[in-house]
Amino acid sequence: MLLAGDEIGRTQRGNNNAYCQDNEISWTNWEHLDQELLTFTRKLIEFRKSHPSFMRRRWFQGQPIKKKGVVTDIAWFLPEGIEMEDQHWDESFAKSMAVFLHGEGIRSQSSDGKKITDDSFYIIFNAHFESLSFKLPDKHWGRGWVKILDTNTGEFYEDGEEFQAEAEVDVEARSVVVLCHSIN
Repeated sequence: MLLAGDEIGRTQRGNNNAYCQDNEISWTNWEHLDQELLTFTRKLIEFRKSHPSFMRRRWFQGQPIKKKGVVTDIAWFLPEGIEMEDQHWDESFAKSMAVFLHGEGIRSQSSDGKKITDDSFYIIFNAHFESLSFKLPDKHWGRGWVKILDTNTGEFYEDGEEFQAEAEVDVEARSVVVLCHSIN
């Protein structure tokens, strides 16, 4: 979620509730915008718009995909590659986790009535202050993955590093890595 100004580095000096301030804390400084961040944000928006997995019209169901029978439309994982359970959400390491978005689990149709499908994605969030190694889940969730985005470098990759199921992925501190498993 982006608030107007986030894409150019408007920090509000850490004040997340500056709506009532009519001063430089809430003003947008157009003369000193972060051009690199703006470029990255534009690429991120373009990426989102090109993938229905990130533009679902309906809530996730957490139910098995009938065709596959094994995996769901969404699943959350611990850094160890194990699916999260309810009690894990209250533990401190819940700040670093991964989410699986199944591209065949989109429960919407296009304007011409066809089922919408997309690539599946595995998104790793490391909110820890140190880098962490994340184990990918077993092959039932995807046999092979390709890195397509790393927020630590700010890079989108066309031919990114490849990982097999259960491989280790190093994720830098306070960053996100997006992996893609193609349906083709």
